[in-house]
Amino acid sequence: MNLEEKFKELNINYEKVEHSAVYTVEEAKEKVPKIDGAGCKNLFLKTQKKEHFLYTLPEDKQVNLKSLSDQLGVTRFHFASPETLESVLGVIPGSVTPLAITNDTENKVTVVLDKELKGKKVLVHPNRNTATISIEYEDLIKFIESENHKIIEI
Repeated sequence: MNLEEKFKELNINYEKVEHSAVYTVEEAKEKVPKIDGAGCKNLFLKTQKKEHFLYTLPEDKQVNLKSLSDQLGVTRFHFASPETLESVLGVIPGSVTPLAITNDTENKVTVVLDKELKGKKVLVHPNRNTATISIEYEDLIKFIESENHKIIEI
């Protein structure tokens, strides 16, 4: 089932814009047409124990991986390789999104959402970096839960 069918099944409203490929927050700010919502960045992280986390946070927020791993009570984080990203989430660098958990059929990934996004519309890619979707935070939670993935809000 594709994302749009899944959204329809879950009664999730969204807005989508197509654009040229973007690989960074800076490129997205320049190339993505204006759409209602808070820009996000998404970090695909792995622990020394091979646990996978996808952290979605406001696009301009800085993150300290050591303090994040301490906060979540896990061993030190590092960025997962492009190969791991593609094998676990089925996307390439620049396309990381919490919506990619639909490709994680083994439920290896824990989704971590920054509380600063709560109550807002968030801007995320629909598993490709040539489009952006605006979706309510609460609907993003509904989507993640429908995919049977663990969510941590910090």
